[in-house]
Amino acid sequence: MVHNLSRSNSVINQFVRELRDIEIQKDRMRFRRNLERIGEIFAYEISKTLDYQLAEVTTPLGMAEVSVISEQPIVGTILRAGLPLHQGILNYFDHADNAFISAYRKHHKDGSFDIKLEYVSTPPLTGRVLILADPMLATGSSLVMTYKALMQNGMPRHTHIVCALASTEGIEHLKMHRPADITIWAAAIDDELTAQAYIVPGLGDAGDLAFGIKS
Repeated sequence: MVHNLSRSNSVINQFVRELRDIEIQKDRMRFRRNLERIGEIFAYEISKTLDYQLAEVTTPLGMAEVSVISEQPIVGTILRAGLPLHQGILNYFDHADNAFISAYRKHHKDGSFDIKLEYVSTPPLTGRVLILADPMLATGSSLVMTYKALMQNGMPRHTHIVCALASTEGIEHLKMHRPADITIWAAAIDDELTAQAYIVPGLGDAGDLAFGIKS
């Protein structure tokens, strides 16, 4: 299932507009904060799909029953670009376990690139709900490789893929190669990829915009 939140009128579209704006992008703190706020909106939407149980709470005047999440999800992200989006999700699932994985493009002189994975840190995943955040879903190759690497630590009950921007091609690639049930959440979906696999109109390199240019 794919949820494209840009199809409804909500404040998330304002945050996406600012992420895309070439002038507003010059403010790195605002760029990171907008990714974080988008993560918070995704966390709220995903919270509606989780399992709940009744819990009692003592108030100054008596007892009350409240419906609370029965098991916190695991919140995972792809370093480094995914960190602000991850933090936004974690702001709402503040008791969640966390997973981190490094995945990056190694570019070659001919314009091609390989996906490199170097680091994985995750709790056991079997039977859990996994939320995996990556701000840009372009070709989908890095997310598929990341997902398969995480699956070596167990099979989640369900996985939510969260991205600020996605391409149609990337979503189709993820659907085709998914090893289990997933739900894709995107703040916006663009139809075009460049020859270098960048989303058009997209917003540029989310990692560089958030944290600075890398060598």
